[in-house]
Amino acid sequence: MLKIEAVDAYYGDLQVLWGICLDVGESELVALIGSNGSGKSTLLRVVMGLVRVASGEVYFKERCLNELKPHEIVAEGLSMVPEGRRLFPKMTVLGNLEMGAFLPEARRGRTETLEWIYGIFPILKERSHQAAGSLSGGEQQMLAIARALMSRNRFLLLDEMSLGLAPLLVQQIFRVIAEINRQGIGVLMVEQNVPMTLRIAQRAYIIEIGRVAGHGKAKDLLGDPRVREAFLGMEKG
Repeated sequence: MLKIEAVDAYYGDLQVLWGICLDVGESELVALIGSNGSGKSTLLRVVMGLVRVASGEVYFKERCLNELKPHEIVAEGLSMVPEGRRLFPKMTVLGNLEMGAFLPEARRGRTETLEWIYGIFPILKERSHQAAGSLSGGEQQMLAIARALMSRNRFLLLDEMSLGLAPLLVQQIFRVIAEINRQGIGVLMVEQNVPMTLRIAQRAYIIEIGRVAGHGKAKDLLGDPRVREAFLGMEKG
């Protein structure tokens, strides 16, 4: 479904990605793991057209995305939940959700999609007329995910969903991500909580200093002593 072939990317004159190759199948949940500053979030931004590809290609459903603008990439079927949520705090929960349904097809089906969203996130239905900025951190994260789903796209890019959340809320967010994936939505996620990520992902790629340093089945990586040692080091740091 998503295929990245030998991608290089820069911030100005600084190269941040070197020859990245990876793929995500339809309805698959794939994780990007690695230390802070390794290029994981940059790779998501490359896919969404927020950072331009210097060389290589990004394909989604066999269409090259390299020259498309971010809104055109969303129209192709990709949605992203950025780090930091990026909600409209003074707007209501419902208003934020409706902002996610800006594509013509999404607008036509937004009533049906909204009911589906409320089935996954019942707390958002309860809070629908409340200002988004008054929600708890976990509720805001749910709203950010739900807003992306309002596009009716079948592929999500998730960037640091557990950042700043209490452990119980982190578990809740991970259950939601796993449920969304079970409903047939493909996911490529960046996440610092490596053990929990590998428990819900099917496969994972390890990114180090802008390069793919390893990849495999998530359960195999979780049991690899070298990977476990690196994860513990990342969690302490």
